[in-house]
Amino acid sequence: MPGNPQPRNRQPTVRSGNEPCSAPAMDPAGGGAWAHSRAALDRLEKLLRCSRCNIFGLRPVDYTDDEDMKSLLLLPEKNESSSTNHCSVMNTGQRKDGPLVLIGSGLSSEQQKMLSELAAILKAKKRTEFDSTVTHVVVPGDAVQSTLKCMLGILNGCWILKFEWVKACLRRKVCEQEEKYEIPEGPQRSRLNREQLLPKLFDGCYFYLGGTFKHHPKDNLIKLVTAGGGQILSRKPKSDSDVTQTINTVAYHARPDSDQRFCTQYIIYEDLSNYRPERVRQGKVWMAPSSWFIDCVMSFELLPLDN
Repeated sequence: MPGNPQPRNRQPTVRSGNEPCSAPAMDPAGGGAWAHSRAALDRLEKLLRCSRCNIFGLRPVDYTDDEDMKSLLLLPEKNESSSTNHCSVMNTGQRKDGPLVLIGSGLSSEQQKMLSELAAILKAKKRTEFDSTVTHVVVPGDAVQSTLKCMLGILNGCWILKFEWVKACLRRKVCEQEEKYEIPEGPQRSRLNREQLLPKLFDGCYFYLGGTFKHHPKDNLIKLVTAGGGQILSRKPKSDSDVTQTINTVAYHARPDSDQRFCTQYIIYEDLSNYRPERVRQGKVWMAPSSWFIDCVMSFELLPLDN
């Protein structure tokens, strides 16, 4: 219509989800907004620290040419969150990072009853099935368990606690510090990993489940893969495929000096079954028993595979 401004011809901007973005340019001497707002710069620093490595193994510092920004990103990290934090309000289920949600794994009926009593005292919630709201998984002994609830708790960065924590809380009628009762190694690594906003255990990894699975049913393995940030393949990956071998993602939680860091696709089979796929150890595709997969979950690390 006459008098109406004509729309400008604008080319749509298309960017792949895997394409890294450049870090915003920062020039404190340039008189921009960043030069006048140290608080905003601090927020950016925290945001960039939280992002850590992307799926290509690159960090925010790798995307900037500004020396001041590089020195800022390489400063020692302030340990603001984490292992020193515990129940911030001692007699309620409210924590600094949200409500307290408890679940027991492998507990006796008497232990479950005591856990319910604790939930009432702390005004916390208690679950019978694991979901994304769970914050604390309580186990009966001093060691991590290969139950589905416990492993989901590990992959989600929950507190994995000895039952002694429940007893200590009931004695004092308050929420005791969890650190003294936390199962060490894998569960602790996972919790700190979540608090630091690092990638999940299976981030960037793909899994094909071959054959039958009895010890750990296939449905449970699928839940574990998904909880760990991995993806399920419906077709067996081909190690000689050009498409497969040109995938340039890396496994964040593999040991940095291992060839496994560049492996992103796994063919998983059950050790006890009669199914034995042809041995594969080529480039991006490796074959591994289900026991290796479970051990990775419990230790929260992509463990080396035997040659």
